[in-house]
Amino acid sequence: MTSRLILISAATSEALREARFDDGSPVDAPGLRAARTAAGAGAVPAAGRVWISPTARCRQTAEALGLQGGSEVDELGSLDVGRWRGATLAEVSTKEPEAVARWLSDPESAPHDGESVRAFCDRVAERLDAAAGFDGRTVAVVEPEVVRAVVVRALGAPEQAFWRVDVQPLTVTELSGRAGRWNLRAGRPLA
Repeated sequence: MTSRLILISAATSEALREARFDDGSPVDAPGLRAARTAAGAGAVPAAGRVWISPTARCRQTAEALGLQGGSEVDELGSLDVGRWRGATLAEVSTKEPEAVARWLSDPESAPHDGESVRAFCDRVAERLDAAAGFDGRTVAVVEPEVVRAVVVRALGAPEQAFWRVDVQPLTVTELSGRAGRWNLRAGRPLA
């Protein structure tokens, strides 16, 4: 049995353009156009299952891509950044430089009173483990940090590598494998 997991990173939003921690902002107009163009070009693969991160941006991206009947999956939700939600990285870095430095260097740190990178990677890995049990293709529309966590766990890399994975909007990261051993193909543009 071969499992295939196709992760599509969500389209752009104002928060993403401003380097602002997720605040529930919707996909912006250019992001919607790009997603609809990809859907019109037939770039979205067919799947037996569709999973959607429970954020407005991911739901809107999935809809624009024509992915109907998808299930919102809580384990694929955004990294909980607690009190930093809605602030830009520059704002938080100015107010709490030591906390930001600790958060970026220590995967167990959660100075924002949210979720640590390690806890987040553990949560996402639960869904990755579930995907390994499905035969066929699963397409998931997710936030970039979910792709980072999947890449870290699929490769068996330390969580410190989380911040070294760059994920662009509307790109595809594909995993295929058997018995939880994944092969990875990362960063291909959707369109």
